[in-house]
Amino acid sequence: MDFAETAEQAMLREAVGKIAARYGHDYFHAKVESGGHSTELWQEVGSAGFIGVSIPEQYGGGGMGIGELAVVAEELAAHGCPLMLLMVSPAVCGTILARFGTPEQRGRWLPGLAAGERKMAFAITEPDAGSNSHRLATVATRDGDAWRIRGAKHFISGVDEADAVLVVARTGDPAGGRGRLSLFIVDTDAPGLERTVIPMEIAAPEKQFLLFFDDVAVPPEGLLGAEGDGLRQVFQGLNPERIIGAAGANGIARYALAKAAGYAAQRRVWGGPIGAHQGISHPLASAKIEVELARLATQKAAWAHDQGRPDAGEAANMAKYAAAEAALHAVDAAIQAHGGNGFATEYGLADLWGMTRVLRTAPVSREMILNFVAEHSLGLPRSY
Repeated sequence: MDFAETAEQAMLREAVGKIAARYGHDYFHAKVESGGHSTELWQEVGSAGFIGVSIPEQYGGGGMGIGELAVVAEELAAHGCPLMLLMVSPAVCGTILARFGTPEQRGRWLPGLAAGERKMAFAITEPDAGSNSHRLATVATRDGDAWRIRGAKHFISGVDEADAVLVVARTGDPAGGRGRLSLFIVDTDAPGLERTVIPMEIAAPEKQFLLFFDDVAVPPEGLLGAEGDGLRQVFQGLNPERIIGAAGANGIARYALAKAAGYAAQRRVWGGPIGAHQGISHPLASAKIEVELARLATQKAAWAHDQGRPDAGEAANMAKYAAAEAALHAVDAAIQAHGGNGFATEYGLADLWGMTRVLRTAPVSREMILNFVAEHSLGLPRSY
């Protein structure tokens, strides 16, 4: 058993870190304040081949795995630039396209996604369905060889930055069974697709949207994969989404602890650095231990996914849970170590609390993860 990163992963981490260091958290914060997007950083990371590191080589990607994309996500976040759309565009959409897309769909979308020149959003969540994908109300109906989509989606990230949205819609209701779901690629400028920004108390360049599909026409080539097989296809993308979310949380935690350790070593009160006091050092040390455990869980989950192991879903859920909890502890301990300065903009900490807290709720809530572990890992009766 070898816990060391491969030489390729170590070089990838170093290369991504060098790019991210040139931007840093000040760049990220400035984009949030201006309402802009982290376009320059995304494009530079993409042109270097790192956005598409998990996309097949024949489509311009790196031909590696989710483990390598997790390295990219963590390292960017560790330099104060957590990019939420890494969970969506390459992790969810790129994975599903690479596995289920037609040759034409893969050729149209994957090279641009890999190069960072195009982005794709993902729309599954609905106002009245929550975590229950079997209750989705957005419907796609046949219109000759084409389709028409009607319905609404909620909390859809980065639609204003994306070229298309991968939409999960109901395409049938078998008698006595669960609704059949299918996946559709919908251009963001399609007639009948309307979007409304959802005001959020989160400091992130990526915005959240409520989408309305008013009889949106989708050509035959917009159907991704087999009709009615959408739920199985979606789950091929949800594990990567959770792993990349965990990696981002780990990176935020590393960033916060590095800031706190540096501050506590330099800040002097009563004749010595405050980091010499256990009231400061122990919470940071405790958070460090939790973060390293979460990083190990994330590494295991990425490995399980890339190996196609049947326990990849369990590992991805556990990693996401552990990383979100550890990151919250780390950010809170870092803010506390800074005292009042922890809330000052120039110290670059408090503005990350909101995104860190989101990772406890999305892309899957801690409660649903606990339900999964109770049922599938412990064999307890289903609670819902």
